[in-house]
Amino acid sequence: MAAHSLSPSLYRLLFAVKYASLHSRCCAVHKKAQYSTIYNPSEKTFEKILIANRGEIACRVIKTCKKMGIKTVAVHSDVDSSAVHAKMADEAVCVGPAPTSKSYLNMDAIMDAIRTTGAQAVHPGYGFLSENKEFAKRLAAEGVTFIGPDTHAIQAMGDKIESKLIAKAAKVNTIPGFDGVVKTAEEAVKIAQDIGYPVMIKASAGGGGKGMRIAWNDEETREGFRFSSQEAASSFGDDRLLIEKYIDNPRHIEIQVLADKHGNALWLNERECSIQRRNQKVVEEAPSTFLDSVTRQAMGEQAVQLAKAVQYSSAGTVEFLVDSKKNFYFLEMNTRLQVEHPITECITGLDLVEQMIRVAKGYRLQHKQEDIPINGWAIESRVYAEDPYKSFGLPSIGRLSQYHEPLNLSNVRVDSGIQEGSDISIYYDPMISKLVTYGATRSEALARMEDALDNYVIRGVTHNIPLLREIITHPRFISGDISTNFLPEVYPDGFKGHQLEADTRRELLASAAALYITAQLRSQRFLGELRVSSSPVECNHWELCVELGEQRHVLEITKSGNVYTVEVDGGEVEVSGQWDLASPLLPLTINSTHKMLQCLSRDASGNIVLQYLGTSFQVRVLSKLAAELNSYMPEKVPEDTSSILRSPMPGTMVAVSVKPGDTVAEGQEICVIEAMKMQNSLTAVKQAKVKSVHCKPGDTVGEGDLLVELE
Repeated sequence: MAAHSLSPSLYRLLFAVKYASLHSRCCAVHKKAQYSTIYNPSEKTFEKILIANRGEIACRVIKTCKKMGIKTVAVHSDVDSSAVHAKMADEAVCVGPAPTSKSYLNMDAIMDAIRTTGAQAVHPGYGFLSENKEFAKRLAAEGVTFIGPDTHAIQAMGDKIESKLIAKAAKVNTIPGFDGVVKTAEEAVKIAQDIGYPVMIKASAGGGGKGMRIAWNDEETREGFRFSSQEAASSFGDDRLLIEKYIDNPRHIEIQVLADKHGNALWLNERECSIQRRNQKVVEEAPSTFLDSVTRQAMGEQAVQLAKAVQYSSAGTVEFLVDSKKNFYFLEMNTRLQVEHPITECITGLDLVEQMIRVAKGYRLQHKQEDIPINGWAIESRVYAEDPYKSFGLPSIGRLSQYHEPLNLSNVRVDSGIQEGSDISIYYDPMISKLVTYGATRSEALARMEDALDNYVIRGVTHNIPLLREIITHPRFISGDISTNFLPEVYPDGFKGHQLEADTRRELLASAAALYITAQLRSQRFLGELRVSSSPVECNHWELCVELGEQRHVLEITKSGNVYTVEVDGGEVEVSGQWDLASPLLPLTINSTHKMLQCLSRDASGNIVLQYLGTSFQVRVLSKLAAELNSYMPEKVPEDTSSILRSPMPGTMVAVSVKPGDTVAEGQEICVIEAMKMQNSLTAVKQAKVKSVHCKPGDTVGEGDLLVELE
């Protein structure tokens, strides 16, 4: 049958069969590390569930539904019509154009999709409408089950002001602060002065790090009030803000809770979420290295007290800040499935999506508190399409030209909603996947994460794997000495990638030289024979020059079989491998140690980009003669960036604060760009006069686009 004659439903079926095993795997050897979804035909739940979300979380929910024998409906925007979640589901319905306000937040369109498909229940995933009480009310009015808590709990816990008051009444430890709504910037300043700096300004209806700012003085409070209210209105349709004391250098530890409609509630241990940038989590683990059994139990019991206080029923997360003395304070409760739920599934063996579906149908919990284990250790790295060298991660867009998840490794789980050829756009969160590794111990889980990151192939977009690998191999992280300030403390001047030492530099140079020679030797052959029959016997000794950064290194390299011996910088490095130049992965043995490198690019002029120890390094390999001649080439004069302002990321212009002829001071705001619902203020690096402005509010700009010129 011709491909174009396949019906949409049949195409989705074929796609689902092909890709069902590629998503949301937990391949741990220990039986209880694999979360279990057991379909019990006698336990009737729903015939059809609509997933009101997209990407990896929609794929995650669909997987469990398939195991439970439940048909699924995906909703998608017009640009997501070929997205993985739309193809995995049994049915797919377009709910509008790309902007979230017109598609995934479009309640009318989603309600129409529910009626059209006859879905009996809706799983909201996280984000979008997952904590929207109006959506839950509309579902109830139509007799459709919302797979989550009831509207009372959503409203009570979704409003940070009300939730704090309820937490106090439930005898849950809370952070000192102002319990009302802050209406103006000047009122915010007065409240902040009364509380005492530093303070945290955050959206009452917020979450996911959006609408949050830390202020250390009056001016930062005014600026934080403006940006937080704008982000809150954009992300949640609610610009109300609250202010509370900022606990400096805390840990962010959360408790997973699970409750049914019969008054039963459990805490499923903790997740350590302290590694963050811009109040958004980057690396999580379960359990925490910091908690002892007494503190863990106290936090768990308070989390359950809070859940029972609002008659909570479903999976939810109670977040705490924990200081150095193990004092803990309630931060917020997320009334939904959390992004980092896979690590809890790995150490408890529970399928949280299955539990949510059972609870929504009215079944009692299957477990008691004493049944909940901590089996092993799980770590999650959030892989984003971001440039980690810019503020620890500014969004990147593009098409995944090559994409291979490291599922060939044991004890690795990848939750993703993309595939090779997928587009990462400005409209949605830039997450590529959640990479999870499991081990009997923390050291095992960390070692597997290191291998998984090295084996993860992502081409076409800039990604944050260099930062993730540096985090999990940093001595402070390995020792458990972390806080929410980990990134700015470890990298006070910003992230610069892996810093090579003498031995690792030699290894990189030797690997690049060996790869260059391998490519040169292959180019001399055709069908296994030398291209020129009269050519002399192959050379096995070369003198090369390798440029790395501003330095030039002279190498002598000798080949014997598949083994290269390289003399460089006063040391000797032995490099061997299969040398498959068509593969993106380059498994090598360097001085008897296995290393996984990736060749990101190479050309005929000796330019090679290698991913080594997570970081991309650009080198240039030249023959001795070519290196001598290259010294006569003119150098390109770098652009004077002090007189121009370019966009550091793709996004939408929210505000332009200057016009030609204006004089700006150093540090003065020039414009504001919104990317993935986060607003970023761009400032002048020097005092100067504005020569020209090349953008206006509402414009869509790409990374590197010229915005403003200064004289």
